[in-house]
Formats: sequence, structure tokens, C-alpha cells
Amino acid sequence: MKLYFTRHGKTRWNEEKRFQGYQGDSPLLEESYLAIDQLGKHLKDISFEAVYASPQKRAKDTAEGIISHLKHTPTIQFTDDLREIGLGSLEGVKISEARQVYDKELDHLRYQPDLYDPTAFNGESYQDVMKRSMDFIIEAVNKAEKGPLLFVSHGTTLTGCIQMLAGAPLKDARKMGGLGNNTLSVLETKGRQYPPFNLETWNDDSFLAVKQINSVDL
Repeated sequence: MKLYFTRHGKTRWNEEKRFQGYQGDSPLLEESYLAIDQLGKHLKDISFEAVYASPQKRAKDTAEGIISHLKHTPTIQFTDDLREIGLGSLEGVKISEARQVYDKELDHLRYQPDLYDPTAFNGESYQDVMKRSMDFIIEAVNKAEKGPLLFVSHGTTLTGCIQMLAGAPLKDARKMGGLGNNTLSVLETKGRQYPPFNLETWNDDSFLAVKQINSVDL
């Protein structure tokens, strides 16, 4: 069974380099709708058994845009388990400003998630976001008949989740960097013994006419 993962399109807060987590949200940029169309057309011939998405508007709009191009259009099932990591009082704050106070913690979030401690700004722990998202994905796989499945979510949530489902320990969940907007990553099951899954594709943007490389992965 193949599992497809994509991060939402680039948003206004991504462009402004503001934190955008479990509670924060901002509109997709106009250019993002073109990228979503390109991704949808790239996937159009795949008959997804189910599509799961974060209910946050940036992910919701991305998921709806993708399935509008699919020849077989399953209903999108929204779940809070796929929301972005909670960033507490940093939601909407410019990253450059937050780093003046929490530089060490934010470095850990991006490079050493096993050391990340968001207590000072009432954020969600990396362990908690990995548990909710990974548990949900495994449950979705267990109840699927044959797949494939599509998951539309967020940068930090998907980056760690995909890597850890592929067998990486928490400390290495960011070893391959973060996910770009509207990129595609694919895991494949190894029979019924999982995790780990096989990481078949990571952060593929080959189908995008315009690369969205300037977006922070939060």
C-alpha cells in the first residue's frame, strides 16, 4: 500500500516568515493555487481509497484543490490529528523576533527535535505531535482495504511523521531537512509489518513549474 503526503500551499505568513502552528492560519498566496493545480494534475490518474487532511484552512483549501483534478474523487476526511504542531504564544510572531528570545529552543525544533522544549511559550512537544499524527496514519492504514491513501498536512507535522514512520529515531526526524510547499512524499508498506515503512519518494517538486523554495517549513 502506498501513502502519499503533501504539505499545504505557501501562505501569507510563510512569505512573511511568521510562525503558523496548530491555532495560527493565514490565506494561501495566489501562486499557491497554480502549484496545487499542478500537483492535482500530477496525481489525477491515482484512485485514492481515502484522502485525509488537517482542517486548518491552508490545508483544507489545498486538499480540495487537489481532488478537484482527480478522476476518482473520494470525500476528504478532516482530522485534528493532522494539524500543525502547536506553537503557543508564538503563533503569528515573526521568526526573527522569536529567535531573539528563544533561539536555542527554535534551533532544537528545526535541527534536534529530541531536545526541543516549548514550555516557555506553551507550545506542543514534538513527541506529542508525532504521537497523534503517526497513530492516526497507522490507524488509517489498518482500516484501508488496499489504498493508496493521501494525507494533506503541514511542514513540521509531516516532516517528522514521514521520517519516523520510515524508521528514523526522534533525534533524526529532521535529518533530511523540511518539506517544501506542495511537494510530494511517498511511503510504502512492507506487507503488514509496519512501521517502519519504505520511504519511496521525499520532497519531490519535479512537477511544479514554479518552485516554492523560500517558504519556512512551519
